[in-house]
Amino acid sequence: MSHIEVFIALLLLFMAVPDFCKKLARPALVFPAFVIVGMALRPFVGQEVSDLLNAAGEVGFVMLLFEVGLEIDLPPLRELRKPFNYVLLWALAQYPFIFTLASFLGLQPAEAMLAAAALTGCSVGMAYPAWKHHPGLKGDTRIFALRVMVLLEAVAVIAFATESAALKSGPQWVLILKILGVIAVILLVGYFARHFTRLFQRVLESATHWRTHLVILVVLVVCALGERLGLAAPKTAFFMGLFMSRAEHNGKGLEEFTAPVSQRFLIPLFFVSLGMSFPTSLLVSWTAVFAWGTAGVILAVRQVLHRRWLGFGAPNSFLLLCPNLPIVALGAVTLANQHSEIAAGWVLMTGLFLSIGAIILLPRTKGNPGATPEAVAS
Repeated sequence: MSHIEVFIALLLLFMAVPDFCKKLARPALVFPAFVIVGMALRPFVGQEVSDLLNAAGEVGFVMLLFEVGLEIDLPPLRELRKPFNYVLLWALAQYPFIFTLASFLGLQPAEAMLAAAALTGCSVGMAYPAWKHHPGLKGDTRIFALRVMVLLEAVAVIAFATESAALKSGPQWVLILKILGVIAVILLVGYFARHFTRLFQRVLESATHWRTHLVILVVLVVCALGERLGLAAPKTAFFMGLFMSRAEHNGKGLEEFTAPVSQRFLIPLFFVSLGMSFPTSLLVSWTAVFAWGTAGVILAVRQVLHRRWLGFGAPNSFLLLCPNLPIVALGAVTLANQHSEIAAGWVLMTGLFLSIGAIILLPRTKGNPGATPEAVAS
């Protein structure tokens, strides 16, 4: 396929797939669908076109993590103690067996820990429509569930920020410097968050025709600076979005202004390019079989945890904590960059199957997979 033919096909898919998923009342299936589309397109796309899509997908990945950060609107710390205790028990109960499964597949300890962080994470953006319409959540239980989802997502990304540094080879002092660089970027972004918010507020209020472009430009510039200081651009985007989550104009958050470019083009392009990074044969390989088994085990363990010790809401409400494809994508990209193709493929397939299974088992819903949650503090 030529460059133009590929982009024609992609634009048609970007328009058709979200509408098709909404008609199925499963809007969150759009992200897994784009990954599978990427795998299906791989045999028909030349290396030059593939490289072009991967480069554009990297920008989409940055915007994805920025919007993941925007999803997280944390209440005062005193209100997070109970949800955080739940998240801690939830993760500690699952890390050992995920770590064991990853080690059985041949992953190194640092890779296995990163896989555990990815697979215990949660994507608020994917699960939010189901959370909003879930009939088994009432009152305080509904707010508690959303706070758990938010914390699972935040903890997973923060864990990546340090665990991915541990994957880098080199002297111990280099690793320490990288971790210190990660901490420095987080502190700097947090320190200047008020100024960034004012900057975005000014852009939203003063710009008209170029509002979307200017917001994305500011995000990319800050991410480029963060990368220079040692923190990968997607993670810098996450922390930036985390601190910018309250910026709005005329009742609209930043994600509504970036949506025409990010949610409707760049982010879908990332998931397609992610799928193209892995051969179609991966779907019928032993790695996929092992991933199916892993996803099934995770669902079974979580059902037991929910029914016996860590329950909230209806019997199937634990499924809200399972859709995690954006978080898994971050882990898979990190592992792929370390030339751990088997590990990356297994993590991606497990997250893909886990997300699809949870979305199908959850009550049918109507909504936008990229919708931003209401203020968690409300």
